[in-house]
Amino acid sequence: MRLVMVQKILGLLLMVFSLTMIPPMVVSIWTSDHTLMPFIYGFLITFGIGAGIWFPVRNSKALLRVRDGFLIVVLFWTVLGMCGGTPFMFAEDPHMHFTDAVFESISGMTTTGATVLTHIEKTKEHSGLSNSILYYRQQLQWWGGMGIIVLAVAILPLLGIGGMQLYKAETPGPMKDAKLTPRIKDTAKALWYIYLGITFACAFGYWTAGMTWFDAIGHSFATVANGGFSTHDASMGYFNSPAIEWVSIFFMVVCGANFALHYVAIRSGSIKVFWKDPEFKAYIFILLGVSTAIAIVLIALSDNSAHDNVIDVIRTSIFHTVSIGTTAGFATENFAAWPLFVPVLLMCVGFIAGCSGSTAGGIKTIRALLLYKQGKREILRVIHPNAQIPVKLGEKSVQERVIDAVWGFFAIYVIMFVLMMLALLATKVKVVTDGAVGYVPMDLETSFSAVAACVNNVGPGLGKVAVNFANLSPLAKWILTFAMLLGRLEVFPLLVIITPAFWRR
Repeated sequence: MRLVMVQKILGLLLMVFSLTMIPPMVVSIWTSDHTLMPFIYGFLITFGIGAGIWFPVRNSKALLRVRDGFLIVVLFWTVLGMCGGTPFMFAEDPHMHFTDAVFESISGMTTTGATVLTHIEKTKEHSGLSNSILYYRQQLQWWGGMGIIVLAVAILPLLGIGGMQLYKAETPGPMKDAKLTPRIKDTAKALWYIYLGITFACAFGYWTAGMTWFDAIGHSFATVANGGFSTHDASMGYFNSPAIEWVSIFFMVVCGANFALHYVAIRSGSIKVFWKDPEFKAYIFILLGVSTAIAIVLIALSDNSAHDNVIDVIRTSIFHTVSIGTTAGFATENFAAWPLFVPVLLMCVGFIAGCSGSTAGGIKTIRALLLYKQGKREILRVIHPNAQIPVKLGEKSVQERVIDAVWGFFAIYVIMFVLMMLALLATKVKVVTDGAVGYVPMDLETSFSAVAACVNNVGPGLGKVAVNFANLSPLAKWILTFAMLLGRLEVFPLLVIITPAFWRR
């Protein structure tokens, strides 16, 4: 373990991240919203901590190992979440305590979109958030979407520090084409160029469909990152625009797919690469199948006259399936109030629908596909015990080591999910009845959906977290903050550093 190099890189990364406080400063000055100082404080604190960590070891040189990469990634996301919350703590509105500020910051950076804020837009009854704070929340998602570590991978080689170890730590699991170019620096740059291009296209699409430039840019950040924060309390429902919803659907689907496929498609000049990929095909079939099932249920069971128009029902079903399936978390209606089959199905699709190498969270389609194929193989082995039955993706056999890793991931994922759900059940939730504030034990629906929403980086849940997470206890928020980090880092990097074997020489 080269702790000196870990310290050096962590300091550099924090100094780089401090620069992300500058765009909200520009927004504050441009709109005269009087929220400049919180970002100045945030910049100075983040840059100061980074410089303080980096300066004592600035001349150290050594090659990174994979274990060093894991530690850097986990430390960076943890410290980043705390520093990213500083503007929320120093702002007058919202003036958030440490727990809420860290929760909101990590929710943005992990592209979860779960919020503890209420009344974010200006109304007659509420002052709302300033434009710079609204912009900052959207920007947090955008930086987290691709992973600021990948950006660092493109920069660190220029400083004489290799980045492959960081890249491996940031993208664990059965990811295809993890190294698209001979040099990891070029791979990171290629992915960022694609990410930037899609962001610009999405913002232009939103603006063309009727959003203001401010809303278009903010929602493009959230859409491309599959984050879910919005500049309005009603999320996408605020716009009440089918055109905006279709633009959102298209870009959520695009960004829920493997970015390596986008790179190969651009390089080859053909979109056939998508239809040759088993994971992408399964991803599309899942979204289409779930959308169809939800549309049928809404038409058959709903008493709401808003669901009488078949075209609107189809669009609404597709929008919410894609939004939850890609873990974006946007909404045009309160889907938690729909027939119970629908929100439960949506929560289930949030576990599996996003592709590996995308900005989506969850288990990922490729793991779900391999689990299904392995289960199918075990059934066949019961019938034919001596048969040699390979697990295939397309025409290629999958190595047994990959199958074992997927099963290991799934087992740990389930265990951690259950433990976090049980921990939440031991907490209380604030409720307001006829103006009186009280606290009641966490119910199963809220606990299950809160953990699912956070560990899958989806955002909205059911029950008492259907709208926001403001009424949860501080302990519950820290549990869910851990869940968001666990999901964003895909379990292993966060858990591996707490095992004794990791620290042995």
